[in-house]
Amino acid sequence: MDYILLSFGTTMLLFVIVGLLSMRKSKHTSQDYLTASRSVPPWLAGLSAVATNNSGYMFVGMIGYTYTVGLPSIWLMIGWIVGDFIASINVHKALIMKSQEVHAHSVGGLIANWQGKDYFVLRKAIGVLIVLFLIVYTAAQLGAGSKALTTIMGWDRNIGTILAALIILFYSFSGGLRASIWTDALQSFIMIISMFMLLFVSIDSIGGYSVFMEKIFMIKPGYMDWFPSEMKNNYISIFGFVIGWFFGGIGVVGQPHILIRYMALDSVNSLNRMRAYYYIWFTLFYAATICVGLISHIAIPEVQNFDPETALLVLSQQTLTPIFIGIMLAGLFAATISTADSLVLSCSASLTRDFTLIPIENYKSVKIGTLFVTISALLIATLNNKTIFALVLDAWGVFASTLGPIIFLLAKGHKISENKALILMFVGIVSFYGWNFFGTSTIYAIAPAWLIVFILYYILTLNIEKRH
Repeated sequence: MDYILLSFGTTMLLFVIVGLLSMRKSKHTSQDYLTASRSVPPWLAGLSAVATNNSGYMFVGMIGYTYTVGLPSIWLMIGWIVGDFIASINVHKALIMKSQEVHAHSVGGLIANWQGKDYFVLRKAIGVLIVLFLIVYTAAQLGAGSKALTTIMGWDRNIGTILAALIILFYSFSGGLRASIWTDALQSFIMIISMFMLLFVSIDSIGGYSVFMEKIFMIKPGYMDWFPSEMKNNYISIFGFVIGWFFGGIGVVGQPHILIRYMALDSVNSLNRMRAYYYIWFTLFYAATICVGLISHIAIPEVQNFDPETALLVLSQQTLTPIFIGIMLAGLFAATISTADSLVLSCSASLTRDFTLIPIENYKSVKIGTLFVTISALLIATLNNKTIFALVLDAWGVFASTLGPIIFLLAKGHKISENKALILMFVGIVSFYGWNFFGTSTIYAIAPAWLIVFILYYILTLNIEKRH
């Protein structure tokens, strides 16, 4: 346990040091705190965005999901990355240019001012949405860290939650978004190194690749089929399953904590280089995560009351030495923190610039906003017992279904009035939750929500055109 704690603690200390070093470039203004003065180079922006996107959900939720369903989880990877890329091609260039043009420091401010007017009510509505759901999203990340420390260290689950919150608060206070981005880059390396380390060691521990291929097909019927067994020969269900996760990836255009990385990029001309870093890392890490999830089911038999979301942690204990267990734990914590700090800062931006009657420019007030958000997320994380996978998909889905379609339409040059935007947001969130309650669980609710929002948009647009 001492060696685990030593390697874990050393890695955590590195994150804090890197965050403190970012203070050397801090300008101590609210604009610099929230957008790093739009001066982030493409490699840093790319690694930060991908580390933020691939949260503790990947280490905990995604591996647990793969452990449970098997190879069909690959469609989350394929759909998500392809959808993400298509969204990027259609949205991010316009988003960067418009954020520079209107001097936006928050996603709510960007959307509300996109068309040259300050849509006051829309900005407030987005502010409420972001503050509420980003705090819940942050709580999910803190929960992932607590689950890790509880499983490996045997600590009370609230200790990990509090530790993650303190680290985030410490370096976010130090350098704001710049500190978050710098530490994200380091965290991205720790995440991918730890995942591949576990992958190779685990394959070796079960007897090599040939033994892995032999045993993986013996787990249970349908485990290595391309699609879930309940969808066999049902092509409509298969299409819905795949398209649902495709829209999950497209939903990246509605995520404030990821969009702010693009808004902080040093130049729109750096976008293609940022994409290269982002998608290469994303593909490698996601593929390794699925492989680890499959291996974990060979190494860890499915028994009653086993929590699949602890599969990675149990596998680490079975195959790694204490020092490397600490590094793996640090990798999971890195994933947790890289997303949580981004969520906290995006929420702080919305709280102080969109949620209030008048945008708050005071540097200290923005920091107070960060403190409020962190404490609120911490309280939710200590009380909530919903799975990490479900919490993340809910929060991601809400932003994808409300902000995503509006940003997509604006980026493609469509004109959207304030009232129409508010209606589309309302319909998006109702459609998302309505599908979760009444629709089939095989189709991620973002897909029908986008479809309904787009149909409504074109109906409203046609009606307006007919009147004129």
